[in-house]
Order: sequence, then structure tokens, then C-alpha cells
Amino acid sequence: MILGVTEHPVAPVPDRLFDDDEREERWRARFTAPRMSRPAWARDAPDRCVYTSNASGTTEVYVWDRATDLHRKVTDRRSGTHIATLPPDGGTVWWFADTDGDEFGHWVREPFAGRAPDADPEPALPGVEDGYPAGLEIGREVVAAGTSTDDGTKIWVRRSGGPAQIVYQHAEDASVGALSEDETLLAISHSEHGDSRHPAVRVVRAADGEVVAEKSDGTGKGLTPIVFAPIRGDGRLLLLHERRGREELLIWDVLADTEREIALDLPGEVFGDFYPDGQKLLVWHTAAARTRLYRYDLTTDELTELPVAPGCVGSAEVRPDGTVEYTCSSAAEPTTVRALHPDGTDRVLVAPPGPRAPGSVPVEDLWVDGPGGRVHALVAKPEGVAGRAPAVFALHGGPHAADEDRFSAARAAWVDAGFVVVEVNYRGSTGYGSAWRDAIEGRPGLTELEDVAAVHDRCVADGLVDPARCVVEGWSWGGYLALLAVGTQPERWAAAIAGVPVADYLTAYADEMEQLRAFDRALFGGSPEERPEAYRVASPLTYVDRVRAPVLVLAGENDPRCPIRQVDNYLDALAARGDVRYEVSRFDAGHGSLVVEETIRHVATEIGFARRALA
Repeated sequence: MILGVTEHPVAPVPDRLFDDDEREERWRARFTAPRMSRPAWARDAPDRCVYTSNASGTTEVYVWDRATDLHRKVTDRRSGTHIATLPPDGGTVWWFADTDGDEFGHWVREPFAGRAPDADPEPALPGVEDGYPAGLEIGREVVAAGTSTDDGTKIWVRRSGGPAQIVYQHAEDASVGALSEDETLLAISHSEHGDSRHPAVRVVRAADGEVVAEKSDGTGKGLTPIVFAPIRGDGRLLLLHERRGREELLIWDVLADTEREIALDLPGEVFGDFYPDGQKLLVWHTAAARTRLYRYDLTTDELTELPVAPGCVGSAEVRPDGTVEYTCSSAAEPTTVRALHPDGTDRVLVAPPGPRAPGSVPVEDLWVDGPGGRVHALVAKPEGVAGRAPAVFALHGGPHAADEDRFSAARAAWVDAGFVVVEVNYRGSTGYGSAWRDAIEGRPGLTELEDVAAVHDRCVADGLVDPARCVVEGWSWGGYLALLAVGTQPERWAAAIAGVPVADYLTAYADEMEQLRAFDRALFGGSPEERPEAYRVASPLTYVDRVRAPVLVLAGENDPRCPIRQVDNYLDALAARGDVRYEVSRFDAGHGSLVVEETIRHVATEIGFARRALA
């Protein structure tokens, strides 16, 4: 079957998607319009901030000095940079240096004000091995950093600029969780029990790694450290728990060994952070694909919804003066970076230079009875389209993620092209409880596609989509599901589009980063050697002989998550058949691209391919 074909049909990139100049300009402008993340500030120098932006055409790191209102571009790398942070004093900026998007590298730093033209950024943690990042906490005197390699996880601690030393090491997945305000306690999220999807917590002394406390909720119930209280000598650690079947908040006083569950009368799931005074929590509440913000008073137990702007909240943090800075968007409106002041005034905090991205259409909720319970989907409809329309079932990655009512330039482009866009929060998605998220254990892939099929059937029955013109599409786990769908549900799909997918699960497991191997072992209940049949039935390669519809694959040459060799195996198998139309688009980056023009090429290639397939 596998012939080792090295040349595959290359997918053409359309010069344009629309004859109308205004429509063509609009869809491209959603990608080229400058975007920025929420600026994060240095704890002891809150005027000094770091953020990422695509203003140069590639996502890079920038700093912003609020005192002078000066912005400076820090990085300028071919494949972009998207991970950065500031130490408490704001004197330097740290960013993670990988190679062409392969995610493997080390932390470097340079002065906040900029380095000399002929100088390079210096290693931030000399002596720490290169690896995949596994958490970072920068204190005033202590730095804790995690690295992941094929040998497992190491956590390193450096004190007062001295040499970094290993305080934790294990073959299973782990990461730096939180560092106490006085820098004496370090919380570690670990999976020594063999289940990285449901981690336990260990707190050690930052000085020497000696164990201070342990906490585990047992099989199938994860505990995730978020942050210590921002007060010196305070041992309260905020965690996520799922003791009642959904993610909720827990405060564990490590020093007193006492617990306080934060029981909130809210549906869905929550996340949290401390206010600067340590007496209140900022709470994210997610339900039915929307996220809003609340304030919880730990003294009075009073829960108050914050009057933030309409839409779905993303990143957020509380300034020293109590101002909540946050990002917000909806399917119809692009993201803004905003500030909610203590007096209730809400405003745009900062915007990148240049025109704002054009808006799009809102999404509608669709709830469908599926084999495992009610499935939530979001539907975006082109304006003025009546009757059965062509559709793209866009499946999110993760799998432990969710499509939400947030702005998406890609969704908007499909809508502009006349497609109904259906996004399915299948079993495995987050935000709908632990049982829903964990329902794919032992049988990933086929379980999610049962939910996709239920939503597809409903859309056809309601006359919303044309059953002969339905495309299944996705990236990462969504790309994996697209390939699996076109092989196991060939009667449903007129085309499949898979970006950076798992295509051959056995080879993917062998080649992927260790953090994902640990995830797969937890998901399948073991390695391929221990569960060969489970991996076989979950692999798109198993069903390649059943594929009838045209297939487009987009793949990154340096992808550590869905490596290129297993993609080539799948393409070679399609080529060996000789009777299936397929195309490939390879790009020189990792698990996606941070370059705007590359992303535009991907979207144009996808929509162009879908149009040709349906024609």
C-alpha cells in the first residue's frame, strides 16, 4: 500500500476569491488588519507591558511603555514569535526562541528598552537544556522553568542569577504551575500516575525541591494549579477541580492544609485569578460557547457580574488600581482590548495602528439530540441565501477546546464565499462538563464523528444545507476528524479539508512531541503497543480505501504535534489507489503559520479547493 511517493499534486492558490473588488478586499482585510493581544504588565513596574501583534505582517513580540506611550517591536523572525513575558521589574523582556515554528528551543531575554543593533538576545537561563516549554514562573529572585523532551519533564530553578538546578524530573508529563509571592513555594502539575489529562498537584520548596504537600482527587478527576495569592507569606493556592463533574474553583491553603471550594450558582464551567488584594477573585464563566466576567468577594461570598462590553471575553487581568483589562469579541465584531475601571467606565484601552478588521455575521445556536446527549453547534449563514446552501462543517482542534461566539476571519471568509458554516462542539469539547469532555476516552475520533453526523442530519432535515454540497474541514484535531470522516462517513461529504492533521496515528505517536504522546496514552488508555486495536480503528489511514471525495491536506514541514512523515504516509496511500482526487499544500512552518500572507494563502486554497470539488 505505502509506495513512498514523494511528489503529490500541489493545491493551486487562487489569485482571488471574488470578482467584485470590494468583496475581495473585505475578506483579505480581516486577516491583514493589525491585531494585538492584551498587553501584560510587569508586576512591580505596571507601566511596562508586553504583547504580540501581526502589525508587521507576522506575529511578533512588542513592548509598550505606558509612561511614554512608546511601542517597540522586539522580535523579527521569519516564522514569527508568539510566547513572551516580563519579569517583575520589567527591566528585560523574555521570549521563547524555537526554529521555524518547531516549538523546540529555549528562553532568551533582552533589555526592555532594546538591545544594541549588533547584539543578540542572551540566553535567559544558561545551562537549561533545549526542549518544549513546560511552564515558566519568573520571580524577583527565583525563576522556575519546565522543559519537555523525549526523556520526559524537568523543572529547573535558578536563584539570584546563579546556576539553574533541577528540582523535579519524571518520565511522565509535568509542568510549572505557580510560584508563591514570597518565592518559597513552587506548585507543579504532574501526571506521575500516568494520566496527563487529569493531573495532580505537588508543592515543593523552591529552594531545594523538597516536597511540602501533595493533592490528588483520584482517577478521572484533575486538579490544575492556577496561581498563589499575591501576598507574601500567603500559602493559598487557587486551583481548578472537577469533583462535581465540571471545572470549578478551589482554594487550598498549602501551609495550613485546608481547603475552600468556591461553589458558584452558575451553569457551565469557570476559571479564576486573584485580585491584587488577595480578597477577591476574577471569575471567567463559560456556558453555551460564551464567556463573561464576574467578581467574587472571598469575605462576603458575593458574586457580581462585571459590566464588560457585549461579546465573548478572552484574556483578562486586574490592574493594581482595580481596573480590569480584557479582550472581547463576537462572531460579528472583531476583537478589542478594553479597560473596565472601578467606577464602571468601560473603554477601548489600546488599538494597533491601521484600519480595524471588517465585521461579519452573527452565529446562531443549534442544539441537537445526539447519541451521547445534546450537542451544541454554532451556525453562521450568508446573508441573502435562501434554501439549501453549500456548507462547511468546520471542526475545532484540541480536542479539549471549543468553538465559541468569537470573531474568526476564516469563518467570515467561508460565509462571504456563500457557505453556511457549522461548528460542532462534539463530545471531547470543553465547557460542557467533565463527562462530555471525557466521553471520547478509549474511542477517540469515531465518538466525535457520531455527534457531527447528528448535527449534519439535523441541518439537512431542516433544509439548511444541501446534502450533496457539504465539506468537512478542520485544523489539528479538527483536521484529523476531517480525514477520519471522509473515510468512515464517505456518503456524507463532498470534500474533506485537513490542516496539520493526524493522518496515520501509529507514525504520529512515534514522531510527535512527548507531551502529546503522554496525552495519547491517557486518551487511549495506553501506548500503541498496549492498545494496538484502539489506535488502528482511530487512524484515518485505516480507512483510506473507503475515501470517495476529493481531499485537501495542508501540512507544516516543522510540525512537532502532527509531524510530516505520517502525513506523507497518508498521501502515499491515496496516491497508491490512483482513483481519488487529492491535493496537498506544504508550508515551511510548524503547527500552523504566524505569517499573515501564508494564512491568507491557506484560506484561499481551502475555499478554492471546495469550490472546485463541489463544481
